[in-house]
Amino acid sequence: MTWSERIVVRDGVRLVCRDWGGPGQPIVLLHGLAGHAGEWDATSRRLSPGYRVVAVDQRGHGDSERLPKDVSRAAYVADVITVVDQLELRRPILVGQSLGGHTAMLTAAAHPERIHALVLIEAGPGGANPNTPGEIAGWLDSWPTPFASLDVAVQFLGGGPVGEGWAAGLEERDGGWWPRFDRDVMVRSLAENARRTFWDEWEQVKCPTLVTLAQSSIIPPLEADDMLRRRPATVAVSIPRTGHDLHLEQPGTLHTLLSDFLNELA
Repeated sequence: MTWSERIVVRDGVRLVCRDWGGPGQPIVLLHGLAGHAGEWDATSRRLSPGYRVVAVDQRGHGDSERLPKDVSRAAYVADVITVVDQLELRRPILVGQSLGGHTAMLTAAAHPERIHALVLIEAGPGGANPNTPGEIAGWLDSWPTPFASLDVAVQFLGGGPVGEGWAAGLEERDGGWWPRFDRDVMVRSLAENARRTFWDEWEQVKCPTLVTLAQSSIIPPLEADDMLRRRPATVAVSIPRTGHDLHLEQPGTLHTLLSDFLNELA
């Protein structure tokens, strides 16, 4: 099964989606910071026979608007609702990894009547750290761009399925391979998360929720425990032998977890 490109525009910002079609409940997939919709291709192929699957290049990422002025958390949330409305995705399941999971959580909190269920992958409400934007800036500045080849990019970005997933988001121009995002836009997109936590929003989520964490998770154990204490009906799973990009490392295992969760909802 293949996808078709769908374009959504909100307040002049162009958002590009991979619409995999499918006959059932809508699922919206949201990538993390500096990511792209193509990260979800393996998961989308597995889900689309039973679900209407749409993966979004979020603002500032991929084929969507490269230099949006507004990169607030509210802007990301409003984009999700616009995609839901314009593509007529009635009460979708939101699935997000990392910053995309954070966006999914905030969307479910702000629009409880619009969202059927929530799946967070390596994402949570805590973790305020004023050093985070500087750390991300340093990481992005370490990229030897342009990469001389895709093979060079794959190895630098982690090798194996993780490196391949990240490298698939690059574009070829001027004899090299470049990121499809602006470094400063990425850093600004983390500004609110660096300043505060979002526990109030977590407690406002009313829909069924699955939290999927890596064995080597960026979510501290105390934060994960507090998530379950505040919302004890949450389903939480840790996948062995995985890191932060578990959706790239083990898409088959993730699909099994998602399927079990979605079958319980049905």
